[in-house]
Amino acid sequence: MRDRYDVIVVGAGPAGSITAKTCAEAGLDVLLIEKRQEIGDPVRCAEGVGKDALKKHIEPDNRWIAAEVKGSLLIAPDGTEIKISEDTSSMKAGYVLERKVFDRALAQMAAMAGAEVMVKTRATGLLRSNGRVAGIEAMYLGETYNIKADIVIGADGIESKIGRWGGIDTSLKPADIETCAQFLVSNIDPGEYSTFYLGNNYAPGGYLWIFPKGGHMANVGIGILGSKSGDVRAISLLQRYIHNNMPQAKIVEMVVGGVPVSGPIEQTVTDGLMLVGDAARQSDPLTGGGITNAMDAGKMAGEVCIKAKEIGDYSVNTLKEYEDKWRATIGKELGKSLQVKNLLIKLTDEQLNKLAYSLKGVDVSNMALPSLLFILFKKNPKMLWELRTLFK
Repeated sequence: MRDRYDVIVVGAGPAGSITAKTCAEAGLDVLLIEKRQEIGDPVRCAEGVGKDALKKHIEPDNRWIAAEVKGSLLIAPDGTEIKISEDTSSMKAGYVLERKVFDRALAQMAAMAGAEVMVKTRATGLLRSNGRVAGIEAMYLGETYNIKADIVIGADGIESKIGRWGGIDTSLKPADIETCAQFLVSNIDPGEYSTFYLGNNYAPGGYLWIFPKGGHMANVGIGILGSKSGDVRAISLLQRYIHNNMPQAKIVEMVVGGVPVSGPIEQTVTDGLMLVGDAARQSDPLTGGGITNAMDAGKMAGEVCIKAKEIGDYSVNTLKEYEDKWRATIGKELGKSLQVKNLLIKLTDEQLNKLAYSLKGVDVSNMALPSLLFILFKKNPKMLWELRTLFK
């Protein structure tokens, strides 16, 4: 490592790697660091992603595509099914990835563009000059380094330390977090759809998912809202589901973690600092998905870094363009998803069953989520009255 760069990106997930790649392609000196010794491992993700959104950033590669799916299958508490085709489903997987390979491919793209990539390198603090962020303190193989930069990018995940050190409140309440557990299981036939089970019996304030991964394998996971978990553990509910519904399944991997479902954070920029991805809470509050949002935000952040370098201004006045851009696009959609999520978590299993049953006789297979919500609202206006502003 050198002692100075134009941009330092902390965290080599999709958001960090795309930010680093975008900056490096424009000729900026970029350092991308990852605290773990292997990029992409451990996986803390269901690994589903929409095809079109992904293709904006990288051409699909069979090395990191585990499976393609036809769409989404929503299962109400009483077993009523709602099938949505891949082309229109906002909850679609499209591809189910091998994140360990995918994340490394993105980091490789950043490296090929000219970014310096360092693993097993942990940010331990921020450097400051004249009141603004001016680099990081880092630990690498037991040695401490002070590395200066014009801009530091926090891509360090949920409850970002980079953000907190920079004066941004990145703390989360239990109601803002889905506690998740996931098994990679073999010896099953998961079908060709990404399946989501709704209801408090499965996952209080969340859902249980099955994402096919090909070769009789699938990611089977669960997310439960922190404020609704009580004494119930996500992993216990998942084990119960596997025991009752997949007795033949063999568990070959297990991961646990948390996903922010609070909607957009209040602040993502300050002088010399920007937050991207989960650090900026850019995951969807309704689905928990965040891969392509993180990549889109990384691209926007990188473009603003380039502009800041051109004009030599790294203050919040310049960096705020990133915040304005992502809030007008990603943030707008996250706000709608949050509104839907906040209503759905209030509904009882009986109400969820009623919603599903109200679609009987309605062909929703090619219906996008806004259209589906509108149909549900028309058929259940009293139950869904809080969503009326979505249809103005």
